[in-house]
Amino acid sequence: MNLLDLGFTNELTTYLTENKLSNFSIGRVTQEHRERYVVSDGDNEYEAEITGNLRFSANSRADFPAVGDWVTLTIFDSDQAIIHKILPRRSILERQAVGKFGEIQIISTNIDVAFIIQAINNNFSINRLERYLTICYSSNIEPVLVISKIDLSTEKEILDAIRSLEKRDKKVKYILLSNMTLTGLDQIMDFIQKGKTYCVVGSSGVGKSTLINNLLKKNILKTQQISLSTNKGKHTTDHRELFVLDNGGIIIDTPGMKELGMTDNTEGIITTFQEIVNIAINCKFPNCNHINETGCAVIEALNNGTIDKDSYDNYQKIHKEQERFQATIAEKRKKDKVFGKMIKNYNKNFRNKF
Repeated sequence: MNLLDLGFTNELTTYLTENKLSNFSIGRVTQEHRERYVVSDGDNEYEAEITGNLRFSANSRADFPAVGDWVTLTIFDSDQAIIHKILPRRSILERQAVGKFGEIQIISTNIDVAFIIQAINNNFSINRLERYLTICYSSNIEPVLVISKIDLSTEKEILDAIRSLEKRDKKVKYILLSNMTLTGLDQIMDFIQKGKTYCVVGSSGVGKSTLINNLLKKNILKTQQISLSTNKGKHTTDHRELFVLDNGGIIIDTPGMKELGMTDNTEGIITTFQEIVNIAINCKFPNCNHINETGCAVIEALNNGTIDKDSYDNYQKIHKEQERFQATIAEKRKKDKVFGKMIKNYNKNFRNKF
């Protein structure tokens, strides 16, 4: 295996040459464990840490390496390395950090397609799907919905789920999957191409790790049986990890996510809620909030049934989250600017004393 097998591109080669970085070793982050990383160059894997310079120049956790990143390395032992620089990211799958409003948590990077796993028997939710679609579209990542555990549902439940998807006018591709009978696995394998990177995301217990084990044709990731009392699986993945499949596709497993808070997802919201956005063009006022304003085309469409109410409610909720995130970021920048000016004046006065 080499760098090309890990998804290395001509664009990255050009970047390294133009920025005089060709003397460094290159690798891709395959695992992340609380600021310690495993990086592969195709031939070998290395336990790696970041340089002090990279650590202290980082403005947030988003500036640290993530699984899927390409990085420059210095290899100083047979299995040890130091990460110097993160190469430009082609795409970023991110959410708002849990419990840290205004901060971003990167799920994985340089993703081509995200498999969004939802278990039909206890986890299927169009509202939650719209959140995943928003963060995917924001970074130009193609979403594919995988409706799992169909072996635990009736034909009527499956048809109801598909109808609810179509009712909300979500044109996302979907695959019906059973990890037990392997129904739908061939469809997923047909989707996966050599050199492309795929990410598996979803809540705990929906079958993400089992799916990857089935794709790898070996039990690499831990899984647990479904609880008979709750009919839910237990969360077993506690970190992100990258694998290369036999057909050359690259797939990343991620921990289950209970929360999926919005960041600066304007483009994603526009694409996910295209119907509402298109109707909003006809509102009387350009700054219409689509709540109770006079001449609001969205409210009119909602009242006459053109827009699905559940989708409208979810749009408003996601849009407000995004606005709060943007306001928090703006406030932080303002405080940082004031603090920086204060330090500058202090240093200037200090020098003048001597």
